[in-house]
Amino acid sequence: MPKLKTKSGAKKRFKLTSTGKVKVAQAGKRHGMIKRTAKFIRKARGTTVLADQDAKIVKKFLPYG
Repeated sequence: MPKLKTKSGAKKRFKLTSTGKVKVAQAGKRHGMIKRTAKFIRKARGTTVLADQDAKIVKKFLPYG
């Protein structure tokens, strides 16, 4: 069976944890910070874990994750 290709966009955006969950950066912090509340900016720091339904799709893009 041939090797599977990894989606290059996915490998830049997602990492898999040791338990198999998909880790991703928090969304919504690229621009427009003036209109965001301080609470929103604080909560959007660091990374988060994707929901199971979304993680299922991303895992197909990372066959050797």
